[in-house]
Amino acid sequence: MAGRKSKPKAVPEAENALNKMKFEVADQLGVDLKEGYNGDLTSKEAGSIGGQMVKKMIEQAEKQMSRKQPK
Repeated sequence: MAGRKSKPKAVPEAENALNKMKFEVADQLGVDLKEGYNGDLTSKEAGSIGGQMVKKMIEQAEKQMSRKQPK
């Protein structure tokens, strides 16, 4: 399989924070995530990491939005 090219990040400054979150989530789920190649992960493991990351990001966005709402 040819190498994948990733599209430019919408917020490049967030890349380190997202990477940190990915490893924190993997640790919480008990998934052995390593720097570099992780081709030994199952689709279920990889998907659970991504799913939990999205869940956390949505929670954070909802908190920010609720603070900005006029009362």
